[in-house]
Amino acid sequence: MKHKGYRDHGHGFHGRDHRHSHEHASEYGHGMAHGIPLKKQYGQHFLRDQSVIDAMLAKVHLDENTNVFEIGCGDGFLTRSILKTPIKQLWVFEIDPDWAAYVAKTYPDSRMTIFQDNILDIDFARFEPGPWTLLANLPYQITFPILTKLKDNRHLLAEGVVMVQEEVAQKITAQPGDSTVQSLFFGYYFEWHKLVKILPGAFYPPPAINSRLLHFKPKTYLQPIEHEEEFWKCVKLCFMHRRRTLKNNLMSTHYNLTALPERFAKARAQELSFTDFIELWNAIRV
Repeated sequence: MKHKGYRDHGHGFHGRDHRHSHEHASEYGHGMAHGIPLKKQYGQHFLRDQSVIDAMLAKVHLDENTNVFEIGCGDGFLTRSILKTPIKQLWVFEIDPDWAAYVAKTYPDSRMTIFQDNILDIDFARFEPGPWTLLANLPYQITFPILTKLKDNRHLLAEGVVMVQEEVAQKITAQPGDSTVQSLFFGYYFEWHKLVKILPGAFYPPPAINSRLLHFKPKTYLQPIEHEEEFWKCVKLCFMHRRRTLKNNLMSTHYNLTALPERFAKARAQELSFTDFIELWNAIRV
């Protein structure tokens, strides 16, 4: 189901162009005042700090040719600020029908289309030809599946800023010496930069953890990997037990450990860079 502007015909909402007229909404966009309950299954924590939104918008290029999409608009706190910029269009994906309808009614704009879809279930072919810029407070319980979906469709992306758990941000941006599967995997496909840290009090209701903004941009060149899918499986095996050495983690596998370079013999996975893993992979794969 999709919503555009506001007029309910059973399949969507269509309405006027209020491109720069969203001040009629309350200061915080409180849909809660309209009797819409928060739903635990969607992990709903609504941002209430405008400075965080300003930091997101300042990091990306937005003009009359920019296509933007948002995942999980909630009560539209980010949506309303995006619509105040001179973008070409905004696609919003909101799985909760109550909030989808609320945002369509509260912030009517001819450039905005709201899809009542789970972002993990959609075919990204609808985004062709692109490129698109993503701005989103990602649902924390499905952050990595969403990022994997973005990885699979990175050719359609220009850049983006997403809000994630602080722990997730640290895993994605970890450097050699403290590498993670996530830093190697997502760092291969995207450039990442940590932005502002966000405390629980910036949300309603406050989550139990800190959050972080991350800016990302697809890399224009990827170092070739022989048998890429198998390579990433090997990397995951190397991290199976972080306190064990690479050799011990791979001991019961089919890899040719007799060809393991000597300098990796006593190393742990988190100590290696991506280049190191490529060298390791090329030596032991069979």
